Amino acid sequence: MARASFIDDLKTIIKDAKNIRNIAICAHIDHGKTTLSDNLLSGAGLISSELAGKQQFMDFDKQEQERGITIYAANVSMIHTVDGKDYAINLIDTPGHVDFGGDVTRAMRAVDGCVVVVCAVEGAMPQTETVLRQALKEQVKPILFINKVDRLIKELKLSPEEVQQRLAKHIAAVNTLIKKYAPLERQADWMVDVNSGKVVFGSAYHNWAISVPFMKKSGVTFKDIFDAVNGGTEKEFAKKAKAYEVLLDAVIHHLPSPYEAQRYRIKKIWTGDPESPEGKSMGNCDPNGPVVGVITNVNVDLHAGSICTVRLFSGTVKEGQAVYLVSQESEERVQQVGVYAGPRRIQLGEISCGNIIAISGLSKAFSGETVCSTEIKTAPFESIKHIFEPVVTKSIEVKDVKNLPKMIELLRQRSREDPTIAIKISESTGETLVSALGELHIDAKVERFLRDRGIDIIVSKPIVIYKESIFNSSGEYEGKSPNKHNKFYVTVSPMPESVRDAMNAGLIEEGKVRKQDVKSTVEELVAAGMDRDEAKKVIDLYKGNILLNDTKGIVQLNEVIELVVQSFHEICDQGPLAGEPVMGLIIHLTDAKLHEDAIHRGPAQVLPAVKGAIKNAMVDAKAALLEPKQILRVDSPIERIGDVMKEIQNRRGQILEMVEESGMTVVKCKLPVAEMFGFESSLKSATGGRGFQSLIDITYEKLPNEFQDRTILAIRKRKGMKEELPRIEVD
Repeated sequence: MARASFIDDLKTIIKDAKNIRNIAICAHIDHGKTTLSDNLLSGAGLISSELAGKQQFMDFDKQEQERGITIYAANVSMIHTVDGKDYAINLIDTPGHVDFGGDVTRAMRAVDGCVVVVCAVEGAMPQTETVLRQALKEQVKPILFINKVDRLIKELKLSPEEVQQRLAKHIAAVNTLIKKYAPLERQADWMVDVNSGKVVFGSAYHNWAISVPFMKKSGVTFKDIFDAVNGGTEKEFAKKAKAYEVLLDAVIHHLPSPYEAQRYRIKKIWTGDPESPEGKSMGNCDPNGPVVGVITNVNVDLHAGSICTVRLFSGTVKEGQAVYLVSQESEERVQQVGVYAGPRRIQLGEISCGNIIAISGLSKAFSGETVCSTEIKTAPFESIKHIFEPVVTKSIEVKDVKNLPKMIELLRQRSREDPTIAIKISESTGETLVSALGELHIDAKVERFLRDRGIDIIVSKPIVIYKESIFNSSGEYEGKSPNKHNKFYVTVSPMPESVRDAMNAGLIEEGKVRKQDVKSTVEELVAAGMDRDEAKKVIDLYKGNILLNDTKGIVQLNEVIELVVQSFHEICDQGPLAGEPVMGLIIHLTDAKLHEDAIHRGPAQVLPAVKGAIKNAMVDAKAALLEPKQILRVDSPIERIGDVMKEIQNRRGQILEMVEESGMTVVKCKLPVAEMFGFESSLKSATGGRGFQSLIDITYEKLPNEFQDRTILAIRKRKGMKEELPRIEVD
């Protein structure tokens, strides 16, 4: 149980948003996030100082302890005192493995600042870039903690000058990433530098840290660090340079309070009008305004039901209060309100805005949902989009059919908790397709989850998710409605690469183009390289595809345009080749002939007509499958690089770059996901357990021609479609 004095103090502190810091700890895998979190919790008195750095308190799930990695984002609230003033710090320890990056993305919506942890030996790695990119996309300000500095001295035997050069190199690498991804207006302020104290150095495992402001205040020098590491007195040194004290001082001084951060964050992450009453209330972090918040995580407690992690931007939430779930369009009643202490929750009865809180009672809630007062029914927050999308699918079936309803319910629950897991269920056959960011993602969050709940399952080998696209423009194709009274004419063309890249990077907002958004959408498209006249005709953007209205003077078109958009969405979700998602397509609606009577142009008439025209146009435009490829960094001992190269090339891999760093060869390569299964274990075998891989990016490229027909037919067979290649169908 939390101490009564701690609860009373916390209640008082969090009433003033200026006294709050909402932060995430994020990093590449194994750079020391959870170990650092232990130190911070120790300083707050939540765990023993003897166990700090070793307990892994935030990895409280059994599976995390077994695997030795963080799988779930974990929250904790604590108190830190600076210059005699108490502050509340709401901390989220996030996963480092790329397969669990969705948890990082959702955590970044909840926080205003982050501590980016970088290993002093390895420096900024691919996942460092990914988590920093996610943070900056959500307008989250970073500071830097360079961990494992003792290893530079003890293992690499570097001189003081060499250590400082190595650290300066890491800082420059992080600043390069900040310059690349930070909002233009924030770049100068958000760059990290040593002299201000935005960079902290230390060893989380040995519980010590320093910064330039701390060194000036305490008189501690770099020589003291060398003496402590070489002399085996780090334990004593940690008493003078406490890791939690130095780092949390930097957090308080350099990361914004909700009162500061919400002024600029709300304009970027909320779809409503900042000048509306709730917009102003959020911008001012007003505890007396209407309740508005966003759910960033959902966990189902076997005893308490759904526990929602909510970042509250406006108002005050109280036990027993009714709230409105915007996407669900339903009211629910808050049962309990509290804050987190790792695996436990501390009930507080009511909490005001600016905090990351735990709410029970919202049974229909899902991650990304907007919560508000029942009387306002506000605009939703921007959807929380992860940088990477699912590329691997597995089919899951129950061994005992009586467990099917329970499995379906558990999978729906899992999808509500983690939207990066996509579930498609065939309730008639019992086959369930689960798509996720990688094999480990499915294994840890789905397979293990079901088995732990007593459900025996049969799991297929991994299935790759391909995309369908075109490389030529089509002729005009007519689609007739079944009753022959309506005709739609379309052409398709490939999207310019610059526009596709901008959409993938989130620089162009997807969705139906509303009247008030036309100007901004046009400017975004033109900036990405689209012709202005063409950009003005765009009516919908969906999953990396664009629909244009090229028609003129068709009176009844507005009455069926929603059905045209729906047809566009359905084709984008399931293309004509193999029912795989479509990307990089521009569809031009060039003409339409419609029956005067609305009863003759309903969904049953319009949908097949428009979809048929688009399918024929895509086949005419030489539609082809695109395969996902992972761009990887592979680290190998120099003497084993020949075996590693052979492993890459045997999997249709392409070497992009190769350099030598500190006795290791670093290979940047591109591998088809279809050839990646088992690659990690093969790499370990080829390098005697000393090699490892890191994901840099995922891209889609045309599947080689010799694999096209065979792969299309195999996918169609698996999906129960006609086992024939698609052709233009003439009515």
